[in-house]
Amino acid sequence: MNVVISSWRGLRASKRLIHCAVHVLCGLMIVWLQWPGLGVDARRARVQQWARKMLRLTGVALHVDGEVIKPCSLWVINHVSWLDILAVHAVAPHARFVSKADVKAWPLLSHLVDSAGTLYLERERKRDALRVVHVMAQALKAGETVAIFPEGTTGDGHALLPFHANLLQAAISTGAPVQAVALRYSDAIDAVSTAVAFVGKTTLLQSLWRVACAQDLQVHITLLAPRETCEFTERRALAALLRNDIAERLNSFKLDNAAERGRWRRLPEPD
Repeated sequence: MNVVISSWRGLRASKRLIHCAVHVLCGLMIVWLQWPGLGVDARRARVQQWARKMLRLTGVALHVDGEVIKPCSLWVINHVSWLDILAVHAVAPHARFVSKADVKAWPLLSHLVDSAGTLYLERERKRDALRVVHVMAQALKAGETVAIFPEGTTGDGHALLPFHANLLQAAISTGAPVQAVALRYSDAIDAVSTAVAFVGKTTLLQSLWRVACAQDLQVHITLLAPRETCEFTERRALAALLRNDIAERLNSFKLDNAAERGRWRRLPEPD
């Protein structure tokens, strides 16, 4: 019986990954052929549709608690997986992520990342953070939403890593509000799914296979109440407060609590 179940899950995972590969190619065709002629709203609609469908194709159900605040805000998000950006764009396609510059070297996928207005940070260059803060500040002043992962790398989903405060200076300098966003993945076995863990020596291909093999994988996004930055002059104090906000939400997450589950709303799947 276990062999049959394992074989069935392997076939299902393979089917999912084939569909995902086709979806990536469809996304590239949209970027190459349609993007230049689309307006801002139309582009964001395509980003959201593409992200939601990619989550569905990988077998991930999306649940959201809280409300998206108006643009011109900085989103601060805990980092668990490469799925995080898809999940956030499925909720807020207008968010521009700050990503490591290595992503620009990814074959094909870099075109999709570029199309979402991603800002790149070269971590090897210590002074590059100053440049990125300046670009972020300009985006916030222009009424855009910028999203960052202050941990700087992915964690295992159980505990938060230390927050790097440098990029928060963009919000403090412009007076833009900051919205903390808590991400939690669960599946049929674990309240904190191990299938999405993208840590250590795990490769992208290994992670893709684990995600595709997972059963009843779900991503839960909590949009916490925004924090005004006008009262902060020290970015480290703001980072500590935001980290505490996210940690408290993650610690209070109870998948089996009926009252808690009732607060979540599952976003409709795309056509």
